[in-house]
Amino acid sequence: MEKIQNQKHTKETFYYSLSRMLERASYYGLRALIVLYMVGETMKMERSEALIIYGWVTGLLVFSRIIGAVLGDLLIGNRKSVIIGGIIQAIGAFSLCIPSTTGLYLGLFLVVLGSGFFTPNIISNFGKLYLNKTKLLDSGFTIFYLAINLGSFLGILLIGYLGETYGYNIGFVISGILMLLSIVPIIISKEKTLKEIDKSKFSISKRVLNILIAFLVVGLFWSIYEISNIRIFDLQLQFSEISTLGIPKHLWQSVNAIFILPISITAIILWTYFYSSQFFKLMLGFIFGVISFGILFLIPEIPTDKQTVIYLVSLLFLGISEILIAPIIHSILTKYSNPKYLAILISLAFIPTRLFSVIFGLFNDRFYDNPMLGLKFGIVAMTFVGIGLIGYVWWNKKTTYNNV
Repeated sequence: MEKIQNQKHTKETFYYSLSRMLERASYYGLRALIVLYMVGETMKMERSEALIIYGWVTGLLVFSRIIGAVLGDLLIGNRKSVIIGGIIQAIGAFSLCIPSTTGLYLGLFLVVLGSGFFTPNIISNFGKLYLNKTKLLDSGFTIFYLAINLGSFLGILLIGYLGETYGYNIGFVISGILMLLSIVPIIISKEKTLKEIDKSKFSISKRVLNILIAFLVVGLFWSIYEISNIRIFDLQLQFSEISTLGIPKHLWQSVNAIFILPISITAIILWTYFYSSQFFKLMLGFIFGVISFGILFLIPEIPTDKQTVIYLVSLLFLGISEILIAPIIHSILTKYSNPKYLAILISLAFIPTRLFSVIFGLFNDRFYDNPMLGLKFGIVAMTFVGIGLIGYVWWNKKTTYNNV
C-alpha cells in the first residue's frame, strides 16, 4: 500500500456527487411508485401487464444509455448531455401526472431517454476530474457511489411516502423537481477539457485487457448478487418476523444500504490517503463475497432468532464486497480508456450485467424453488472469479518486477 501525496478532491467532486444523488433520488422514487400507479385506480392495469411494462423500462435503459453516450462523446458534449438528460427526465416525471395511457407511455419514454443522456455522461465527466490524479480515482468513485446509494434510499423513502400518502401525482411532481435540481450543480461546475488531461501511459494491449476483465467482472458480480439475493430476501422476511433485536420491519429491506454508509466512508478516507491497485481491491471484493455467502450458507432454511446476528454479519461482509467492486469498476474503465470515448465505454459496461442476468434468469424458477441453490451457485462462481483475479494480480506483480 502506497501513501498518496499532493492529490486532493475538489469542489467539483461534491457538485457531481450531489447532482447524481438528486437524480437517483428522483429516479428510484419514481420507480417505487410506477407499478403501484399502473395497477391503481387511475390506470387499472393487471399486475402482470404492469410488470411487463416495468421490465421493458429497465431493459431499454441499456440501449438509451448507449445512444446518450454516443451523442455525448461525439456530437453535443458530455456536460450538455447531462443537462439535456435531466430536463427530459423531469418532463417525463411531470408527464406521468396526465391520467391516461398516453401520459404514462410518454412519461416512461422520456424518463428512459433522459436517463440515457444523463447517466453515462455524468459518470464520464466525473471520472475525467481524476485523470491527472489517478491514485484518487477509487476514493472519488466511492464518494460518487455513496451519493448514488444515499439518493436511492432517500428517494424511495421520500417520494414513496408522499406518493402513497398524498397521491401519486405529488410523488411524480417531487420526482420532476428533484430532477431539475440535479442539473444545477452541473451548470455551476467546471468541465475538464481533453487538453487538460494527461494521456494514458499504458500500452494498448494492457488497456484493452484490463477493460475486458472489468466488463466481465462487473457483469458476473451483479448477476451473482441478483441470484443470491433470492436467499437473502427469503431470510430477510423470516428475520423481520422472528428477530428480537428491535429492528422495525420496514428497515429490514434497507439493512444492506445502512451498512454501505459506514463502509463507504471508511473506504473513502482510507483510499484518499493510501493507494493499492484496483485489481487487488476487486480480488478482495470477491473473497469477501465468498465469505458472506459462506456465512449465509450456515443459516438453516428455517432460521431461529439466534441466527439473526450471523445474518447481519454476512450482510456486513457483502457490503464490504460491494464497495470493493462496484465503484472500482468505473475507476478501472476511466483509468485505462481513451477519455474521448469514456461515456461510450461506460454505457457498454451495462451490457454484460444485462446479458448475464438474462442468461442466469433462464434458471430463475429453480433458484426461487430452492433459494439455497442460488447461494451455492454464488459461492462457486465467486470463488472461480476470485481465483482468476488472484492469478491476474500475481501476474501483474511479476510482470512489473521483471520490467524493473
